[in-house]
Amino acid sequence: MSGMVMPGMAMPSAAMADPFAPAELGLRFAMWAVMMTGMMLPSALPMILTFAGISRRREASGQPFVPTMLFVGGYLLAWAGFSAAAAIAEAGLERVALMSPMAGLVGEAAGGCAFLLAGLYQFTPLKYACLRHCRSPIGFILTRWREGPGGAVAMGLEHGAYCLGCCWALMALLFAGGVMNILWAAAIAAFVLIEKALPLGHHAGRAAGLVAILVGGYLLIAASGLNG
Repeated sequence: MSGMVMPGMAMPSAAMADPFAPAELGLRFAMWAVMMTGMMLPSALPMILTFAGISRRREASGQPFVPTMLFVGGYLLAWAGFSAAAAIAEAGLERVALMSPMAGLVGEAAGGCAFLLAGLYQFTPLKYACLRHCRSPIGFILTRWREGPGGAVAMGLEHGAYCLGCCWALMALLFAGGVMNILWAAAIAAFVLIEKALPLGHHAGRAAGLVAILVGGYLLIAASGLNG
């Protein structure tokens, strides 16, 4: 393609941009932060509403009121950390030519590894330990309540960390399906909501884990050329 560029014709800026340039990295982080907020807040609503209800009852009984937004801020702070790591990972994958800068999509081998990792993680004790905290808002409130504005932020940060421990591998599948693929992001967000909120979420998680392992294996075989 470079040989076809006519004199005076500039290459597309996306192809020439340094993925680790501060402005570029900042835009990536902003994109990931907005996307993670949109994807994770729906599944966090039961926890947020539980905190808001208890906070209002405490205020009615004469105890100091703590705004729910402080709790939400702590929750989003945990996911901001993931967004920063994801932005750096995306820039690194582009730097070593493992990701298309235009499609935001990794190749078959890297995508297969992402699916395999996500599938295997669905069966780990850490996954289910974090999932238990995410699925039991009342239990978390009763055992982790902290007083004051700082306590609300700390609670949100802790619960966000449990949510991150539960879902980080699923979020990594955005690299395999396309970082800018809105339908793929919506599908992952819907599955996270089902896994956390529905009674059959535990079984859905295991079934999804098996499917992800099979998809990952297929992509790795395809990348190796053995399926031909």
